[in-house]
Amino acid sequence: MAQTVSAKFTTRRDAEMAVEHIVQEHGFDRSAVTVGSASDANTAGTEAARADIEDGHLKSDNDGEPALAGKIKVSVQITDQDAEKVRSSFDTFGGEPA
Repeated sequence: MAQTVSAKFTTRRDAEMAVEHIVQEHGFDRSAVTVGSASDANTAGTEAARADIEDGHLKSDNDGEPALAGKIKVSVQITDQDAEKVRSSFDTFGGEPA
């Protein structure tokens, strides 16, 4: 039976790493994975990833703090037997159940 497993991440980088792990290590089709905001607001996460800060990708307009609005949600369409693999990848990169 098919199901959707989702997790929320505090940084864009963690979400992207989880997706990469799910696709490359576990062999899931990338089209089965969706990435978006965990809320109605557009967001880059709740915490700046180190690379974003060092490369200047996140701009600040609040006393040196990055402009971040909320968590990033990653969802994967899977069969029941694959749920543990996906949850393990989410856990590895700090995902919280969504």
